[in-house]
Amino acid sequence: QVQLVESGGGLVETGGSLRLSCAASGSIFSINAMGWYRRAPGKQRELVAVLTSAGRFNYADSVKGRFTISGDLGRNTVDLQMNSLKPEDTAVYYCNAEGLWYYSGTYPRFDSWGQGTQVTVSS
Repeated sequence: QVQLVESGGGLVETGGSLRLSCAASGSIFSINAMGWYRRAPGKQRELVAVLTSAGRFNYADSVKGRFTISGDLGRNTVDLQMNSLKPEDTAVYYCNAEGLWYYSGTYPRFDSWGQGTQVTVSS
């Protein structure tokens, strides 16, 4: 089993900044990708930013230039620095990690989610 624990989030005014952190734990063998998704009220969950083990980044167009993802997949951690926040960034943010874990001599794939953290941007 792989567990993800998120921290950060909260309430901020338009133009403000927040930083989210996520740490994965468990019998992790390797992480292929780790990143952040969000679900706004009445909308589907969407990709925000992801970091791959190849060192590649992928951002949603709506956050490019404002959000920065960083992390150390060897240490199973990823952060999301969010600047110039807008009311439309208000959502529950979820950490996601996918890779391989070790179980009884095998290395099955995992795709795990954190419990979510609320980000609210006031206008």
